[in-house]
Amino acid sequence: MPKRVLTGTVVSVKMDKTVVVDVERKFKHPLYKKYIKRNKKYHAHDANNVCKEGDVVSIVECRPISKTKCFEVVTETK
Repeated sequence: MPKRVLTGTVVSVKMDKTVVVDVERKFKHPLYKKYIKRNKKYHAHDANNVCKEGDVVSIVECRPISKTKCFEVVTETK
């Protein structure tokens, strides 16, 4: 089964080796046929503490690292 790859913006780097990534998705409303934006925050593992707030990163699904962390930072783009 393929792992999910998501792209989002780093919103918090206050924890050690963890970043909070805000991922935005768009979908079409089934009745009104308009596109709606929804945001969700994911905790991701950043082993080297490289990411800064505002960075756009890609995260990939992995084994559970802690209670809330089951994603890893794969690539970082400025």
